[in-house]
Amino acid sequence: MRTDRPLKILVSDTLRREGLEVLDRAEGFEIDYRPGLGEEDLARAIPPYDGLIIRSASRVTARVIEAGANLRVIGRAGIGVDNVDVPAASRRGIVVMNTPTGNAVTTAEHALALLLSVARKVPRADASMKDGRWDKKELQGRELGGKTLGIIGLGTIGRLVAERAKGLRMSVIAYDPAVSLDRALGLGISLVSLESLYKRSDAITVHTPLTHETRGMVGDAAIAKMKPGVLLVNTARGGIFDEQALLRGLSSGRIGGVGIDVYTEEPPGKSPLVMHENVVATPHLGASTLEAQRRIAVEIAQQVTDYLQSGTVVSSVNVPSVPREVAPVLGPYLGLARRLGQFLAQAEEFEPAAIALELQGEAAELSGAPMVASAVAGLLGKYLEEPINPVSAPTLAEDRGIDVTEKKSTHKSEFSTMLILTVTANGGGQFVVSGTLASDRSPRLVHWGSHELDADLEGSILAMKNGDRPGVVGAVGGLLGELGINISRIQMGRAVASGEAASLWSLDTNLSADVMQKLRALPDVLSAHCVYVR
Repeated sequence: MRTDRPLKILVSDTLRREGLEVLDRAEGFEIDYRPGLGEEDLARAIPPYDGLIIRSASRVTARVIEAGANLRVIGRAGIGVDNVDVPAASRRGIVVMNTPTGNAVTTAEHALALLLSVARKVPRADASMKDGRWDKKELQGRELGGKTLGIIGLGTIGRLVAERAKGLRMSVIAYDPAVSLDRALGLGISLVSLESLYKRSDAITVHTPLTHETRGMVGDAAIAKMKPGVLLVNTARGGIFDEQALLRGLSSGRIGGVGIDVYTEEPPGKSPLVMHENVVATPHLGASTLEAQRRIAVEIAQQVTDYLQSGTVVSSVNVPSVPREVAPVLGPYLGLARRLGQFLAQAEEFEPAAIALELQGEAAELSGAPMVASAVAGLLGKYLEEPINPVSAPTLAEDRGIDVTEKKSTHKSEFSTMLILTVTANGGGQFVVSGTLASDRSPRLVHWGSHELDADLEGSILAMKNGDRPGVVGAVGGLLGELGINISRIQMGRAVASGEAASLWSLDTNLSADVMQKLRALPDVLSAHCVYVR
């Protein structure tokens, strides 16, 4: 992947000296260090560069990506890539990399620091001392030893929190549908249902991604199920906690204290939550340690230079390891596999024990491993806090005790090519979807369980199953119309033998939890989920 000219890398955010030294030592590169570029300046500057290294301040929008005539790789020093338009980069064939494990230890330690600070009221005690007071009686705290810590999400960070909490002699329970019972027991952690975790935990910390399903998951309904005086911690993503519900829980005494590092809007300013006396708030410091910043700076510098020199892809969030000459043919299948995984994970309720992808027709003539990895990445993305991609998906599945298999079939169907994704759930039961590529190579859903369909796999979709009786579709459409929600397309499927119908409603927007509750309450609606695929 070398060229006759020097390869140019722009660093548009502050980066630790150790990372800059890696870049300077790499042969055949020109490095420009210009931290603080806004979107307009970055769009003007980017055309000659082959690589871009950022942290959280730079906004790599579609405009910036379109201006990057020579841009081949974007490296994010850190986990989150919310400040990068990843779909726009993917369309341009630009690899987006991050450093998903570089700040795991420091984020786990910060979660426990917040928990201890909330339990012992350390910030309030410090402030009172600095004000010349001795408020010993008013600042009585709580012990954590012997108490139960509930961890939502057993990814890398969640496991590190569990290890350290056990060192405090806490009893650790966890909820993670993507982790097998055997794997959790091997870690010395009791795996429980989410409702049981709410009821049993003295303190709860979340370590999940921000998805449609996890947005606002710790809200009024969840808080009502928790122990009175529960302590809550969030160092994962802003939006997982419903901040108004937290305030109501604090006011009622249902919540004893909150430690929070991430917010729905950042910076939050002097919000009522930040200013509450039983809240310990920090300005998104999860990754802010000297060691973590050194580590991620070195990692991203090495990853970007390796890719530009040899094509080696490490920790990419959008590109699997596929030879360049095969990518144009395989690419549409990767998108189909990913979206089948995304759809099934969101449209059904299960804890995956095994994932199988069957390739039929043209698909069976191609390399199946990238397709399998894409399907697993799409499916597990619902459950994991750390970003998942086709490179890391197989390892993460294995790490959670999930069996992954590939099958190539000579079976002839009505389609010239087809992918069939089957998930076997913990405790039994199977969930199946299949898809094909249309004439324009766009992904299509053709089977959902026993229901035959021909549906787009794009954007916001209401996926519904109902009793096959008149009036259901009209009732759903009427409710969505009353709420001002535009429907662009409806695709119906029937399973006559079961007396059940399925429908997919393509919408212009995601549906709120309140709307979903109203839909599920309609007569004959058996299940309804808001699915987002891309």
